[in-house]
Amino acid sequence: MSSLATYRQDLRHRAVPLAGVLLTGALLSTAVAAQTAEQSTDAKAAIDDVVTPRVSPHDTRDYRVLTLENGLTALLVSDPDVDQAAASMNVGVGSAQDPDDLSGLAHFLEHMLFLGTEPFPEADAYQGYLRRHGGSHNAFTAPQDTNYFFDIEPEALTGALDRFSQFFLTPLFNPDQLESERNIVHSEYMARIRDDGRRELDVLNEVLNPDNPSVGFSVGSRETLDPPEGEASLRERVIDFYERYYDANVMHLALIAPHSLDELETMVIERFAGIADRGLERPVIEEPLVLEESLPLQLEMQSIRDSRHARFMFPVPDPIQHYEHKPADYLAHLLGHEGEGSLLAVLREAGLADGLSAGVGRSDERDALFTVSISLTPAGAERLDEIEATLFAAIDQVRDSGLDEWRYDEQARLAEQQFRFQQHGSPLQGAMRLAMNLARYPVEDVQYAAYRMDGFDRELVERYLGELRPDRLLRFYSAPDVEGEQTSPWFNAPWRKVSNTDQTAAAPLAGLALPEPNPFIAEDLTLLAEQHERPTQLLDESSFALWHMADATFNTPKVEWRISLQHPDANADPRQAALAHLLSGWLDDSLNEDFYPARLAGHHAEAYAHARGITLSFSGWRDRQDRVMQRTLTQLQQGEIDESSFERARYRLQREWRNAPQAALFRQAHRTLTEALVRPQWPTNDLLEASRELDVQALRDFRDAFLSHLHVEALAVGNLDEQLAMREGRQIAELLQPRARKEAIPDLTPLRIVEGLPTLHPVTSREESLVLRYLQGSDRSLESQARLAVLGQLIETPFYQRLRTEEQLGYVVNAGYSPLLDAPGLSLLVQSPDTPSDEILTHIDAFLDAFGERLGALEDDELAAYRQAVHDNLLQRDTSLSGRTNRLWRALSYGDTDFDRRERLAERVLEVSADELRQAWPKLRESATATVSYDPGDEPSDVADLTQHLAPMPEADD
Repeated sequence: MSSLATYRQDLRHRAVPLAGVLLTGALLSTAVAAQTAEQSTDAKAAIDDVVTPRVSPHDTRDYRVLTLENGLTALLVSDPDVDQAAASMNVGVGSAQDPDDLSGLAHFLEHMLFLGTEPFPEADAYQGYLRRHGGSHNAFTAPQDTNYFFDIEPEALTGALDRFSQFFLTPLFNPDQLESERNIVHSEYMARIRDDGRRELDVLNEVLNPDNPSVGFSVGSRETLDPPEGEASLRERVIDFYERYYDANVMHLALIAPHSLDELETMVIERFAGIADRGLERPVIEEPLVLEESLPLQLEMQSIRDSRHARFMFPVPDPIQHYEHKPADYLAHLLGHEGEGSLLAVLREAGLADGLSAGVGRSDERDALFTVSISLTPAGAERLDEIEATLFAAIDQVRDSGLDEWRYDEQARLAEQQFRFQQHGSPLQGAMRLAMNLARYPVEDVQYAAYRMDGFDRELVERYLGELRPDRLLRFYSAPDVEGEQTSPWFNAPWRKVSNTDQTAAAPLAGLALPEPNPFIAEDLTLLAEQHERPTQLLDESSFALWHMADATFNTPKVEWRISLQHPDANADPRQAALAHLLSGWLDDSLNEDFYPARLAGHHAEAYAHARGITLSFSGWRDRQDRVMQRTLTQLQQGEIDESSFERARYRLQREWRNAPQAALFRQAHRTLTEALVRPQWPTNDLLEASRELDVQALRDFRDAFLSHLHVEALAVGNLDEQLAMREGRQIAELLQPRARKEAIPDLTPLRIVEGLPTLHPVTSREESLVLRYLQGSDRSLESQARLAVLGQLIETPFYQRLRTEEQLGYVVNAGYSPLLDAPGLSLLVQSPDTPSDEILTHIDAFLDAFGERLGALEDDELAAYRQAVHDNLLQRDTSLSGRTNRLWRALSYGDTDFDRRERLAERVLEVSADELRQAWPKLRESATATVSYDPGDEPSDVADLTQHLAPMPEADD
């Protein structure tokens, strides 16, 4: 019998809830219908009868859906333009299936599958193969899904699938790896223990229905992954879980590659048809998420970060069951709107909030929590009842006058525009999205489900609206000054229940209004055919440069603009740098209400500060983009900087800077390294201190001085011709009147490490230990960059394998090429919950010594795959218009006006020889290094003072 069965979608079958996650590039809650399959022994007929997804009219890729005889469903996408192949396997089982006595078992199993199979028993066989061929990999465990994914050079796809498929056929569950991987899972848990999002879930789990299997500790730890003595061993429990739940019938595979559909089909059948068919079905959660008798309920939790949030949650049926009509999205659009008269606008005007979002958060395919989340100011934290009353006034307004078909049709029109000109993103992102959606939707909708809106169903929307009542509210407030009466079991969050207050005593704020029709919706969506190979300079004036590149490769009538407003003194000292951040923050804040409809219509505008000044970034449809650009520039020049908008902008920045010590320790280490070795660069604490001395007049004065002496560089990429780019560029110049010459603008400069540089300690409140060892290249030439890039490719997998898998030093372990600007370097990092930094450093140095011995035996034949992987990664195809624009913008910021430096570097990479690396390695090891380390209790370093003597690395001749 053929291993291929016919796949047909019968839309007449009744809908069955399967899952609560929709991938549209991010994870979103929506709805699902059942899938059915018919068996056939005729493989050729099966191929002919396969149902293909509904795709954008501009999607030229070929699709094929297979259902293997064992029940596994695979979606194949042939895209001859991709330069990476990618695969994702979604298994319909997750932490909700953890046994009561082994929390985290599903996650632990996910880890174990990477550590050897019968044909490939080495623990790094899979990872090493991917790395040699320019690939990457990862996995995640969710309550009802476990997803495994990778990408790789297309020529190496068959070998990657050989190894990947064996996860689901012959995993070893190697006894020698069990204890070490249990330690790694524990390290992962400890790395997240101070994450406020995890802490909120931990507290929320304490009040949700304990019988709902999604309510529990999902990460796992040494404590939870330790079966009682005398019972089945951990390995036996892992194998039992695997055999109980891992089954071809609950597996959905997505594969994107440049190969033909026939080739991909053969790959899948040959490698996945042997996966066990145990006749299983995806587990379904039957127990309610929230017990009705527990509501209404008010909770308070002590946060670690200096931020205040109120989340208003209402249990609703999981809207994934109604994805064709999206009733929850309709309500989220109205309650989460940020335009004039919106709930957020009213709260902002009163000084109570600075951010708001609405939509379905947690879901389990049966139930969900519709959540309105509000970021509060300190004043807002004192007026929660008033905010709640205003929320219910907004809900009443929607109920009374917001259920209009034209509003739904407007949302549907925007969704259809987005789908019509959908950009696929990277093959890896696409494969993950499709594998997840394949498990949830009819085949026709795996691409379309996120955008599908079949018509306004007033009764359905009213049903959801009826759930948003005060007696069904779960209010969750978090702030650093909350005094807890209990501590959450796994993430140690102090929390308490609060007596429900009399809401009738609080009056809602006035001024609420429903959105008007959106004036920013694009009308002209004509695709222009003009295509350029690289940007050309249209204007080259002493104070203004304009670059343009017509680009039609993404089949979308969109344009990306980047406009850099540069000033000689924008980053001269922390005060100037803080003012540049404040000006960009004020600009975004002051335009928020005006531009929220524009964002909904697909037009995005953002201002951000950097070492040379401020960049304005515009992304959106060609049609009507000029309105957004002109409004932004006019506001920058003429908008009133009042006290309230200044304070909002400063509060957000100060909150961000105050919370910097709470960031992941490895991120803080890299920031410390950048502060040490790049000029100009100001530490977060210096910016925070400078901002405290500023007032609204200081910002007004800074704006006047900043705009009076600008150098402007602009880049336009996308579906616009030279005439339009020139016209809009001239308008920019006329509005801004730049005067500064390019020579007046200081460059960002990497510094050379010298002997005697002391170990640097970051400013952090984390409780783990860390070492970041940085080896700097000899110069900024292409030759030096090429050598270190290849060394980085060589070093990554063995470093990870030795220090993480074998020596179990921590969960965050990585090494690789890490340039600072164009100064090449190698970074080696370990973050550990229980190994002190001096011990970590000993392990790193021992590895470096052993790696030198490996280089001594390296042959050019072995090196070839690593060289090719670096070459191909450098030349990797852009997967979106914004990604291409950002790459070209970075090149321009580095002075690469020929836009060919990456091509020249890629050519040089292919010339790197094993002998060259052997000669370079001793010099790299003997030269001065930078070390960032931390143990709990370490005093932070004065990085600026300790590195003030470092000299710039000279520019290279090439």
